[in-house]
Amino acid sequence: MGGFSAVLRVGGLFTVITLAVLLFGLFALDIAVGEFRIPVGRVLDALGGGGTRAQRFVIMDSRLPRALTAVVVGAALGLGGAVTQSILRNPLASPDLLGITSGAGCGAVAAIAGMGGVGTGAAAASGISAAALAGGVLTAVLVYLLAWGPTATGDSGVMGFRLVLIGIGVNAALLSMVSWLLTRASLTDAAHAQQWLTGSLNASDWSTLVPAAIGLGLAFLVAVLSTRTLAALRFGADTARVLGVRIQTQQAILIAAAVGCTALATAAVGPLSFVGLAAPQVARRLLRTPGEPVTASALVGAIAVVGADLLARTAFPVSLPVGVVTAGVGGPFLLSLLVRTNRKATL
Repeated sequence: MGGFSAVLRVGGLFTVITLAVLLFGLFALDIAVGEFRIPVGRVLDALGGGGTRAQRFVIMDSRLPRALTAVVVGAALGLGGAVTQSILRNPLASPDLLGITSGAGCGAVAAIAGMGGVGTGAAAASGISAAALAGGVLTAVLVYLLAWGPTATGDSGVMGFRLVLIGIGVNAALLSMVSWLLTRASLTDAAHAQQWLTGSLNASDWSTLVPAAIGLGLAFLVAVLSTRTLAALRFGADTARVLGVRIQTQQAILIAAAVGCTALATAAVGPLSFVGLAAPQVARRLLRTPGEPVTASALVGAIAVVGADLLARTAFPVSLPVGVVTAGVGGPFLLSLLVRTNRKATL
C-alpha cells in the first residue's frame, strides 16, 4: 500500500490471537475466583454493565483492579525483558539480572526502613512506589554509565556483554544493601519491607495501576515503532550500522523504554522474579522466531502473572504472594535455560 509493506505470518498471528484469548479467559477466571465465587458468565455480564449491585461491587471495586494490575505488570515485565534481550543478544539479559528490579527494591526498602518508615495509608504507598521507581531508574543510569566505554570498532558506546557483567555486579551490591537496610530497621518496618519484597497484588488499586499502565503503553509504542531497529540489532553492531541504525541512540531509547515500564511495574506490586527473563524465551519458542517477539512476550508475561495469582490464591492452603509463585516456577526455568545455553556453546 503505497510506500508501506509488511510481512504477514499467519502462524505467528494465530499464536498471538490464541495467547490473547487465553489471557482473557484467565483474566475472567481470576476475577471470578475468591471467597465469594461468581460464575464466569456473571463476571462477563458485570463487566458489560449488567449483574446485581453486590456483584458489580465485588467485581468492579474489589477484584477488577487486582486482575488488571496483574495483566499490566506481567505485560510490562515481558515487554521489558524482550527489548533488553533483543538489544543485548543475550537470553539471560533480563531486568532482574541487570539490577533494575533490585534497584527498585532498594529504593522501596530505604523508604520503608532506612528512613524510619513512611507510615501507612495511600500517601505511604505512593511514597514507596515513588522511591521504588527512583531506585530502578537511578540503577539503570548507573549501569549504563559504567558500561560506557570503547567498542570493538574503536568508538565509544555500550557493549552488550559489558552491560550484562556490570549489571550482575550492581545487582549483587544492591541485594547486599537491601539486607543491610533490613538489619537496621525496626521489627515492624522490616516485616513491612520484607512483605513488599516478596511481590504481592494484595494492595493493588487504581492509583498503582494507572502509572504502570501509562508506562506500559509508552514502552509498547516505542518498541512497536522500533521493530525494524530491534531486528537489525539482533544481527550485531556491524550489520546494524551497515543497515543505517544509529546504534547508541537507538539503544539508549529502547533501554529507557524497557527500564521505565519495568520500574513502574515493580513500583506497583514489588519485584516479581523471572517473569521478564522467561516470558520472551517462551514467546520466542511458541512463535519460532529468531528474536524475542515484543507483543507475544507481553502477552506471555501477562498470562504468567495472572496464572501465578490464580495459583497463589487457590492451589495452597493459605494465600501466597504472587512473587513466591513466579520465583518458584522461574528458578527451574533459569536452570534449564542455562543448561541449554551451555550445550549450544559446547557443540
